[in-house]
Amino acid sequence: MRRLPVYLLIDTSGSMRGEPIESVKVGLETMVSSLRQEPYALESVCLSIITFDREVKQILPLTPLDELQLPEITTPESGPTHTGLALKLLCEMVDKEVQKGTPDRKGDWKPLLFIMTDGKPSDTLLYNEMIPEVKARNFAGIVACAAGMSARTEPLKALTDDVVALETVDSTAFKQFFKWVSGTIVEGNRSMGASDGIELPPPPAEVNVII
Repeated sequence: MRRLPVYLLIDTSGSMRGEPIESVKVGLETMVSSLRQEPYALESVCLSIITFDREVKQILPLTPLDELQLPEITTPESGPTHTGLALKLLCEMVDKEVQKGTPDRKGDWKPLLFIMTDGKPSDTLLYNEMIPEVKARNFAGIVACAAGMSARTEPLKALTDDVVALETVDSTAFKQFFKWVSGTIVEGNRSMGASDGIELPPPPAEVNVII
């Protein structure tokens, strides 16, 4: 069975402390639970989580759904948002973890990337440098989410055309967002090989598509 690698980049900077990050955790649990109910996803989807604030960490290496235990997510009290550094680590992990095809073996499907932030990159120069690097990794789909009223959509639009926004950062909004992410992964899973990209399913009312 070929794997479908899914990378989640989650902003854990100081403004996410408290209810927002707790809501993200609930949303992630909902997403994993939904994916596990899809037999094909359970067999093929592998998930990785990278968090970024003043530090950037891969808190979950690429792991099959049936072996996955969600790690603890923490937030610092304050500090910059190193989104560019997060994209740099993402590229390194994709190069290391995603299996390429060989004459004797099919490689993994093209990976999917979901990035969520509630602000804007502090390391703008590196962020802009990394955008072509990310695009060179040939993701089947890149979906960016601007969470909350302070989130800037312009930098995300430079990375991908698929940008959505959450006006509120409560548990209902994050739960609906991650449920939609799981639906996107399932759709991507079904259409792999049939097309180069993925079709995003209609978003719930809490998720606004940015044109």
